[in-house]
Amino acid sequence: MTSTLPTLPTPASDGLAVVLGGSGGIGAALVAQLQAQGVEVLALGRRTQPALDYTDEASIAACAQHVADRLALTGLPLQRLIVATGFLHGDTASGQRAEPERSWQHLNTDALQHSFLINAIGPALVMRHFLPLLPRQGRCVAAFLSARVGSIGDNRLGGWYGYRASKAALNQLAHSAAIELARRNRQALCVVLHPGTVDTTLSQPFAKTGLDVRPPNVAAQELLQVMDTLPEGSNGGFFDHHGTSVPW
Repeated sequence: MTSTLPTLPTPASDGLAVVLGGSGGIGAALVAQLQAQGVEVLALGRRTQPALDYTDEASIAACAQHVADRLALTGLPLQRLIVATGFLHGDTASGQRAEPERSWQHLNTDALQHSFLINAIGPALVMRHFLPLLPRQGRCVAAFLSARVGSIGDNRLGGWYGYRASKAALNQLAHSAAIELARRNRQALCVVLHPGTVDTTLSQPFAKTGLDVRPPNVAAQELLQVMDTLPEGSNGGFFDHHGTSVPW
């Protein structure tokens, strides 16, 4: 059963928002939207200082410490943690080229390893180092950008093995983290969000005619609306950019 979220007042922007992957298409748009709302934002990515590198856990720990230092300096709570990183196609860590697989004949170790590194392992280490920075009381949201193609129940076309499987792994990791997070703070939310098809370098080669392709600023506005209006009981859920539940 699916449900659409009610429109609720946007909570006061009295906390820090951290966007990982803040220089990417959706990430940069999220940063801009938050700043336009008057929110204090800290964007981290591969080209920031400190740099976020999923191949190096020490860099993830250093970024978390950087956030902890900012929280201590400002006295603000970490109200929003948004993980907007992802990999669908491009160069892997070893320098090979990876594309979405159309058949099992296209499966190869290097592409699979890189997909899981960026889409699941890296975010899992973010959970380890960043989720403890969320406040122990009061509403806060940790949102991990996933994809509808990571839904096992919604998979009717097959293909895209590495991306589907690594996003499905991310969904499970976030769902487990949500259960643990609730033990620390019953008002905290840890969710996965499907942003839809967005006009970014990640999706441009695969945006077929007829799909609802939206510019990044529109997608960012929709995602923030969902995050800010998630009702009680949403912890551990999987939602699209309209706030509708997505099958696991």
